[in-house]
Amino acid sequence: MSWNVLIADGLEEAGIQILQAHGIRTVSQHLDAEALVDVLPSYQGIVVRSATQVRKALIDRCPSLRFIARAGVGLDNIDAEYAKNRGIAVLNTPASSSRSVAELALGHMLTLARGLQRSNRELDGPERFRSLKKQLSSSTELRDKVLLLVGFGRIGRELGQMAIGMGMDLLASDPFVREAHLEWAVAKTALRVSVPLVSIEEGLAHADYISLHAPYIGEPVIHSGNIGLCKPGAHLINTSRGENIDEEALLTALNANKLGGAGLDVFSKEPDLRRELIAHPKVSHTPHIGASTLEAQERIALELASQIVALCDKETFSS
Repeated sequence: MSWNVLIADGLEEAGIQILQAHGIRTVSQHLDAEALVDVLPSYQGIVVRSATQVRKALIDRCPSLRFIARAGVGLDNIDAEYAKNRGIAVLNTPASSSRSVAELALGHMLTLARGLQRSNRELDGPERFRSLKKQLSSSTELRDKVLLLVGFGRIGRELGQMAIGMGMDLLASDPFVREAHLEWAVAKTALRVSVPLVSIEEGLAHADYISLHAPYIGEPVIHSGNIGLCKPGAHLINTSRGENIDEEALLTALNANKLGGAGLDVFSKEPDLRRELIAHPKVSHTPHIGASTLEAQERIALELASQIVALCDKETFSS
């Protein structure tokens, strides 16, 4: 029996073509929660991004479901463990968007270093041109600055390689990593760089830039209890989860000039953002676009389609 797959939040055409070439029937349609309960039981699989919620109650209504696929990294919108315990495969694409997210984090770092967020908002005429030119003459370079990577997974390592190329020094904090190093090739030459592993407290005290690449584990990574440890004038970058930063503590630190700036792609409540945060002159912000590049979306679609096809073949063979 051929599988029917509901693509609930969209997928690049290249991935859909792979599925269809394998005899998998696809329907691309976004449904609200009430409609999804009625429709999904007739499907063997569902592909979601972050919009569609696949929770226990929905899973219980879908005895034919063979897999839940997330076109992205996080599984926050899926009751993944419950699904796995029910024998339903949970698929995602943790590697496909690493480059895109890391490039965005670096973009925020460069923006804050040169005050681009202020220029983009405030430059509106000759007088402001002259005053901004004078104020931004105290901008800095990234070279020789210390970058703390909070989380040394795929994205953290990708950003680390870019930062090495910018002449930065690296620190890493990750309780799940025993040894931190970067490996890559340039012009057929293999490079290996060791990265000192430190506690987050030690890292905050020494870092000029702090970039978060850790999962949300129920409490903020940066909060009122440790933000005061930051080196004066440090810059905080978050492309991980909005909940990883206590936004009230962040605002307090920015207003007190404890922090030099913040680059935020994610927020604790999206899309309802704190106006005083996104309007702050020390904040560079983007609307959760870390993985939103053409290249990343293509890689995500191809990787996810390959996983679905492999799962379909495995089930067909075993049956």
